[in-house]
Amino acid sequence: MTLGRGGGRDYIRIVPQIRVLPDVLASQVAAGEVVERPASAVKELVENSLDAGAGEVLVEIRRGGAALVRVTDDGCGMSREDALLSLERHATSKLVDAGGLQEIRTLGFRGEAVPSIASVSRFRLVTCEAQAVSATEIQIEGGVVKEVKEAGSAPGTMTEVRDLFFNVPARRKFLRAESTESAHIEHQLRLHALAASGVRFRFRKDEREVFDLPAGMSRLDRVRWMLGTNVGKELLAIPVRHGNGLNVEGFLLPAGHARKGRRHQCVFLNGRPVEDAAISRGLVEGFRGGLSDGLHPAAWLWIEMEPRLVDVNVHPAKREIRLHRPHELREVIAEAVREALREDHEKRQPVVSKAPASSLPPARHPPVPRSWPGASSAQAPTLPLETPAPEVAYPSPSRFRRIGVLLGRYAVLESDDGLVLLDPRAARERILYERWLTGTEGQAMETQSLLVPALFEPGPREVELLLRHREVFSDAGFELEDFGGGTIQVTTVPEFLNHGDVGAFLTQVIDDLSEGAGPSSRFAMDRLARVLSRRAALQESPRPEEAEALLDRLFRCDLPYCAPDGRPTLTEFSLRELEKRFGGG
Repeated sequence: MTLGRGGGRDYIRIVPQIRVLPDVLASQVAAGEVVERPASAVKELVENSLDAGAGEVLVEIRRGGAALVRVTDDGCGMSREDALLSLERHATSKLVDAGGLQEIRTLGFRGEAVPSIASVSRFRLVTCEAQAVSATEIQIEGGVVKEVKEAGSAPGTMTEVRDLFFNVPARRKFLRAESTESAHIEHQLRLHALAASGVRFRFRKDEREVFDLPAGMSRLDRVRWMLGTNVGKELLAIPVRHGNGLNVEGFLLPAGHARKGRRHQCVFLNGRPVEDAAISRGLVEGFRGGLSDGLHPAAWLWIEMEPRLVDVNVHPAKREIRLHRPHELREVIAEAVREALREDHEKRQPVVSKAPASSLPPARHPPVPRSWPGASSAQAPTLPLETPAPEVAYPSPSRFRRIGVLLGRYAVLESDDGLVLLDPRAARERILYERWLTGTEGQAMETQSLLVPALFEPGPREVELLLRHREVFSDAGFELEDFGGGTIQVTTVPEFLNHGDVGAFLTQVIDDLSEGAGPSSRFAMDRLARVLSRRAALQESPRPEEAEALLDRLFRCDLPYCAPDGRPTLTEFSLRELEKRFGGG
């Protein structure tokens, strides 16, 4: 307590004393960084199993991991003394001195995870060494040891976490739906299965087996299992490439599979799933400008690097890393990707037999007539043009007069103020977007039932995202069903969408939905309407004489001057600007 005077008044300031936190409270504080959700607990426990040399790992969960997470392995197990010591904070078998931080080759090393998990759950550990007569069982509740006893068990370790965050209500309140938490756990296990392809992984959810991956699968087989048969056929091998103290190899998909964000990039450095900007830049640079801005290639990389060249002790979750020579790794990755693409290109080149010049006269082709915009055989929903326009505050379309067509893409119009270019595709996107989003004109989405349902394999987190908004998709003409194994079955789609385009369309929607953190139904509806309008507009081929009718419908929209993604629908060059350009101003 201190005395002071300010503003003409005396005051007393209470200064709390500094004290060392009790072990249980310190572990609960650490759990806030190490254990964000059930998937975090699964990650830490599976890493311990792999570090213990397990050849088989079984993960069982209930209610999204909030009720139960159980990890069983056939690793080396622990003695009674080591088992008790493993529950002390910062107790680890993987570091001896500070120099060991420069040579970390294990997945875990901090000694925080197990005591942190035990401090926020009802925790049970059963472990047995290979030659031991009996196992050791330890029961802990909220960080307090309740019982230590001998037990019967096969060699290895079983770790059981029940009622996660039962004593931290604020943390438990922020857990998402069971399906969401389960999807995150399955995604985490898929990463481990890719990183350790020689280990058998089994996953059971609510007493149902989700997958059982046998040991000894190749990396390629596991990537194909994750992608599904159809997409897996398109994988390109990235040959082993050596650098200064590092090796890189893996697989990637052609540029047509590039997506927004990096959720579809899996990178493993010394067996650890990691994220790093230099690695992502190397992948993009390897395509030499073959990707559209904002898109990232789908890739799976395994990097072996001298431990001294990377710092994995950046964050308790150990997902972030700090590279000592990031530019070198970026260059090695970029060149490896370029080589993979070059080899694929050479394989695809047709063998052309040489023939005398006289036998190869130049072929004459009739000129291709310009359409407006590009022609397409697929049909898109038509826009009825007979509905009378309501009164709006926007300029009347009658002020625009059609002059012609530019490059088969833009309508050239004349206005009272100068020259106008109209992008009919962007205009149509705006019209369809507002029609579908607001449900105006009393028109329901025309749909088609697929004779053979389409199967789409985006992965567990993506399946959960789609099913969470199933009603929104149903309103848009999609009927989605959970097919299991990270697969969606699509039985009904909008009339304009082809069977073969379903996967690409849903992938685009997932990318857009993933931009929002826990998107609401309103957000999902907006994103879905954007993608729908974009896809439908691409398949429409309006004639030049329809420009006036298109403008009429465009100016009934709330925002007629831009497409849903912000692109302009029309651009006007004023007479004054034209005169200035031609020297007449």
